[in-house]
This record gives sequence, structure tokens and C-alpha cells, in this order.
Amino acid sequence: MGAATQRMARRLRRGIKSASDAVVGALAVGMLRLMRRANPDRLADFTGWAMRHIGPLLRENRIARANLQAAFPEKSAAEIETILRGSWDNLGRMGAEFAHLDRLWDYDPAQPDRPGRFEVPKIGLERFARLANDGKPALIFAAHLANWEMPGICAATYNLDSAVLYRRPNIARLDRWIAETREASMGQLISTSLDAPIKLAEALQRGAHVGMLVDQYYVRGVPVTFFGRRTMANPLLARLARHFDCPIHGVRIVRLPGNRFTGDMTEAIAPARDAAGKVDVAGTMQIVIGVIEGWIREHPEQWLWQHRRWRPEDEITGRS
Repeated sequence: MGAATQRMARRLRRGIKSASDAVVGALAVGMLRLMRRANPDRLADFTGWAMRHIGPLLRENRIARANLQAAFPEKSAAEIETILRGSWDNLGRMGAEFAHLDRLWDYDPAQPDRPGRFEVPKIGLERFARLANDGKPALIFAAHLANWEMPGICAATYNLDSAVLYRRPNIARLDRWIAETREASMGQLISTSLDAPIKLAEALQRGAHVGMLVDQYYVRGVPVTFFGRRTMANPLLARLARHFDCPIHGVRIVRLPGNRFTGDMTEAIAPARDAAGKVDVAGTMQIVIGVIEGWIREHPEQWLWQHRRWRPEDEITGRS
């Protein structure tokens, strides 16, 4: 095949992919808009039920079961299956709630006793108020628990300067829809691109509160122990803490019966430090992962077990 023919073939493949992405994007956004017209509670109940039945048929069910067996060797097969069904239910509900995310936060700090979708403990409000009014930037970590998009939602409610690291969809139209529906309620959205660390640093420099999910496997990460097994964690949070020496807090959402939620924020977490007093990146990530492990042990059915959190080669080679 000549060079001209190869260039033409590449252009053709790019054109086909672009057209395909446009169609898929239009369908995805159309489906999300249709979902926004449905009652969010009934939709979540349906998608939770559907994923309890569909999930066990998928390849990811084997991954999730293996992860659970590794994390909880003391649990019986029946207990593992119960957690597994709960995890699929949570994932289904998360999918329905994704379309309504900017509408779900209904907590009114002026009427804390008013019945609503969110139940916020007093201690959590006090910690949040101190965080919001201390005049410092902060790093906020979260995990794939319950609805993991929600910790960023309350920022606009309290006029908190915030930035959230997120994984950009490959489809441009879907990415634009997310930006349009999220930035008003979640603050600045920073995609996981090569310049993300620079943008996150700029946000911290202006005094913003920067949030990110930190519980997934990261190939170029630092070694940590998670449920007694060696794995790799993204060091970005700890590296930013080392550079800015700002407070670190954990935030989680817990799913309650009746399509309700509660939230929790940790006190500032003291990072690990080296002999020179600088933040130790690997040691700090171990502390953070330890907090997340504690959260998961409380509500294992609400975590995303369907991804490969451990890789055999890390335990065999002890890579770092």
C-alpha cells in the first residue's frame, strides 16, 4: 500500500470514528435528557433492580467476586453474594442518579430539620463550616462509594471555591453535556489530562478546595496496602499536599433506605512526613487509603468492586 493510500485510509478511519462518536454522543445525551424527565426515585429503583439481574451476567461480576473474596476471606459465599448484589444495585442507582445529579442536593442549612433527600449530621456541618471559612486551600479525597459524584455538589450551595478532577468521556458531545450540567453545582471541572496537575496547582494557589477520587488502581502509582494486599495508588493528592502543605480531608456519601443519603467529612488528616518534615508521598497515600478501607468495611455493598483493584504482578515483584 502506497503512502498516499495509507494517508487516505487513516483519514477515512478518522472520519468514520468521528461520525460514529457523533451518533453515539447524540444518543447518549438524548437518553440522559429523557431520563431527566422521569421521577428520579422511581428511575433509581428500576435501574437498581435491573442491575441486580443484569450484573451477574457480565464479565465484571467475576472480577467483583474475586475482589470481595480477597478483601473478606472470612466471609461465607452467601455473604459475598449478598454484598455483590448490593454493589450492582448501587451501580444501577448511580446510573439513574447521574442524569439528575444537579437536582438531587436538597439540603437547606437554614432549615436543617426539614425532611429531604439528604440527612447531614451536625458534626459534618461544623467541620465543613471550619473548612469553608479558614481562608486556606484544601485537598479533598473521595472514593467510589454510594453516589461518588455527590461530594462535589454542595460546593455551589455554600459558594465554596472548588475544583473537581474528573475523567473526561471520550465522546465530545457527552463531555459538553457534563460540563454544562455540572459546573454550576460542582465548580471548576478539570479533566484528567497531562496538564491536570498544573490546573489543580493553580486552583490551590487561588485558595480553592480541590476534590478527587483516589481509590482506583494507578499503573504509575505508589505502593500501598489495601485490605492486606499490595496495590498501587495515584500519588497526585499527596504530591500536591507536599507542594502546598495544605489540609487534607476525606468526604464520603452513604446511601440510606428510601433513596436518601447522608454525608460525612473527616477532620484534617495529618500526612506522613519524612526526616526533613516534608510530606511523604507514599506514606500519606497509605494513610488516605486506610481511611477509605475503613469506609468500605462499614458499607461494602456500596463500593465499586467491579474494577481490578489488585494486580498479581505488584505482589510478586513488590514494585514501587
